[in-house]
Amino acid sequence: MPITKRPDFSDFKKKALQNQEVKKEYEALEPLFKIKKQLIVARLSKGLTQDDIAKKIGTSKTNISRLESPNNSYMPNLATLMKYADALGMKLNIGLT
Repeated sequence: MPITKRPDFSDFKKKALQNQEVKKEYEALEPLFKIKKQLIVARLSKGLTQDDIAKKIGTSKTNISRLESPNNSYMPNLATLMKYADALGMKLNIGLT
């Protein structure tokens, strides 16, 4: 009996994106996922925890966790992103393409 390869996430994603409705929704959320990834990478590069950031901007670790989580579509507001960047000693840069 031949061993069949279990589909991994990239296989699933490739197949799912063939559906035009799924692709449209995925592309609409892409900027949100990109900013969340940038937040995490920047925080880790500074050696800070979610709790460290929360204390610096006056919120809870739970809120920072939700802000960074790719598993929800929570849309952070501009003021929150600016506070987060400031807590990292960075500036928020937003542009249109």
